Amino acid sequence: MLCQCCGERPVTTRIKTIVNGRLTERALCAVCAQRLGYTSLLTHLDRGFGSVFSDCLEETPAGVEHCPQCGATFDDIIRTGLVGCARCYETFREQLQPVLQHIYGADVHCGKMPGENLPQPQQNMELTVLQDALRDAVEQSDRVRRQALLNESLRRLEGGEDPDA
Repeated sequence: MLCQCCGERPVTTRIKTIVNGRLTERALCAVCAQRLGYTSLLTHLDRGFGSVFSDCLEETPAGVEHCPQCGATFDDIIRTGLVGCARCYETFREQLQPVLQHIYGADVHCGKMPGENLPQPQQNMELTVLQDALRDAVEQSDRVRRQALLNESLRRLEGGEDPDA
């Protein structure tokens, strides 16, 4: 199928939009899609991951720095599109940061976090703390009151007074 915009190149991108409740679909080639602003990482996949990485960098560093853990070089990462290990992120931080920012749109993680679907602690912990403190105070005042009553009863009995009088 040929591009609906230029009619010359094969379709690589399909754009679906809903306007006023109506679904419209356009089939575009990579050149027209990019010209119209519909670009993403996926438009570059036909050229391989290496070109995506090289598009992000002005020049591939000529150094032969190796990751101390897995032995990968930055050229290996560009060629394969795969980072060798977690230590590679530290070793090649300067070179990887612009690449990751270009691909993901940010250089910090902004996706899901482990355990975020688990029950979360109560939002208002201060309320819980105050309720516990109140419960302890009530128990303490009950103990003080009971202690006073016991002391009074003991004094009456020791003094020979009638506790029922």
